Amino acid sequence: MTDVVVVGAGPVGTLLAAELSRRGVDVRVLERRPSAGLGTRAIGVHAPVLAALEESGITERLLERALRVPRGLARSGEHVLGIVRFDRLSTRFPFVATLPQAETEAVLAAVSPAPERGAEVTAVRQREPAVELEVTRHGGPADGAVEHLRAPIVVLAGGWPSRALVYRDGRVPTTTYSDRYLMSDIVVPDRPDADTAVVNLAPGGVLESFPLPGSLRRVVAWDAAGDPAVDLAAVRVQRLQSALRARGEASVADAVQTATAFGIRRVCAPQLRRGRLFVIGDAAHEVSPIGGQGMNLGLLDAIGLAPLLARWVHERTAPEAELAAWERRRVRSAVRAGQLAAVNTALGRPRGGAADFVRRTLVRGMLTPPLGRGFAWAYAMGLDAGP
Repeated sequence: MTDVVVVGAGPVGTLLAAELSRRGVDVRVLERRPSAGLGTRAIGVHAPVLAALEESGITERLLERALRVPRGLARSGEHVLGIVRFDRLSTRFPFVATLPQAETEAVLAAVSPAPERGAEVTAVRQREPAVELEVTRHGGPADGAVEHLRAPIVVLAGGWPSRALVYRDGRVPTTTYSDRYLMSDIVVPDRPDADTAVVNLAPGGVLESFPLPGSLRRVVAWDAAGDPAVDLAAVRVQRLQSALRARGEASVADAVQTATAFGIRRVCAPQLRRGRLFVIGDAAHEVSPIGGQGMNLGLLDAIGLAPLLARWVHERTAPEAELAAWERRRVRSAVRAGQLAAVNTALGRPRGGAADFVRRTLVRGMLTPPLGRGFAWAYAMGLDAGP
């Protein structure tokens, strides 16, 4: 029997499988998607994750592909509010490493067991001394076949679709925001601030511009669109181009070729473990992408859980006290990240007149020394309680 089954082959599930395999654990990874996804919202890997993965060699591989972002610039229209200096933090990696999520997944997949694709987990049941999974196969000669698998330990890391397998409706605190955003990756060659993240808290709503390798920049803009059901691709491009022109990035507006629209919500499960079943990453907690901490939360979940599960497998006894402490740390970290994301979301909404003046004054004060150092520390995952 396999020691551990991991459900989900995104960055979090793949990292967990890699770390377990490195510790001599027999891991099986199930993934409902037929192939690795190319879509991406997570582009930043923060210092605590880089430090925790250095021993395994994953950090070196990530940094070979990533761009190191040492600072961020906060603006409001033409007003410069301050600079966030990651490069002045007392940390092993004083920067944010940015790369497309597909690149992150590729690095992790290279050191992880290959996933079984087209394997959708539709039910999970505790059957001591194991967990039973109901798996529907998609594609190939077994298309539509239903299997029942058993494993001593199961970890759900399949994002929000995994949540319903273990949590009842209404049992996980969830806040759905009305805010909508537009996003695109565009080519911006020869830009003088090529390694600087720019956040423009404009009166018309936030515009974020993050550097990526290869002269790319990720732009994210608050969107005033009314009905998300009326969401034609060409209309999204036009709206994002208009937002760029109105918020100080007119020179790059024509570079937008495609645009995606998305909403946000805040989810924080109060428990990550039920006996032999664990839930990590977006399956347990979602935070707004403004601030970029969601994927890092999940990666730190996996980094902390892997050695405890390996110990359980090898010693045949669950390290109960350590697992309980891990769960408390990760829930506390998710709460803090969610609170910070809620502040980011509120700051990024359209503000005019006196409200915009108050926002500019507040942010300028937060970025002025000595508060500025604490601000950078918080945005670099300094509030995380640790893996």
